[in-house]
Amino acid sequence: MIYIKNQKEIELMREPCIIVRDTLDFISKRIKSGMSTLEVDKLAYDYIKANGAEPSCLGYEGYPNSTCISINEVVVHGIPTEEKIIKDGDIVSVDIVVYKNGFHGDATRTFLIGNVDEEKRKLVKVTEECFFKGIENLRAGTPLFDIGAKIQKHAESNGYSVVRALVGHGIGKEMHEDPSVPNYGKLGTGIRLKAGMTLAIEPMINMGTYQVELLDDGWTCVTKDRKPSAHYENTVLITEDGVVVLTL
Repeated sequence: MIYIKNQKEIELMREPCIIVRDTLDFISKRIKSGMSTLEVDKLAYDYIKANGAEPSCLGYEGYPNSTCISINEVVVHGIPTEEKIIKDGDIVSVDIVVYKNGFHGDATRTFLIGNVDEEKRKLVKVTEECFFKGIENLRAGTPLFDIGAKIQKHAESNGYSVVRALVGHGIGKEMHEDPSVPNYGKLGTGIRLKAGMTLAIEPMINMGTYQVELLDDGWTCVTKDRKPSAHYENTVLITEDGVVVLTL
């Protein structure tokens, strides 16, 4: 069931979205080679708590940390640990969900660590571009799968592939709500979007095959060919005449 937010609920949802944005900005100024992913996770936890909010991921279906931190070939859901050390030349995706005022906000950024080669830099740049292509001309009445069709076209035109096993989603009182939001699709298909819908749109773009594998920890998802993957995500609000990105 798709949950349409009223104006009061939208205003309540803005705050966790702003905290997500600010937490990622805070991390962007501090993440560097030599840090463990657990150190980065603690930075996020402390910042979120200091702003009177809760990290939504912590304890979610048994997940042990406040963030998902995914390096290079890890697509999503990398578990932060003391042993995972960020290295010069890595690309590192940090996915954060925050809960406050009864609502969640969700966003991801892929950070460039030190001397990143041009191939990886381009992948990260195109992945971010895919998000903005996906929301072009987005408004109430737009077919849902137009989002993924535009993301897929931009990714594939640059020689990349779009992950199919993982998708974006509705978000609000629950971290994951209907509808699912694929990053691929056919223009003009899918349900028509309505004003008051809030979506987490999150291109996950691979340098090689779109196929992925789940590791034995039950969370970490990696590219099947172990080539790099990038991730860029924002929470957006659909309006009658456009779209508002709540986490920017």
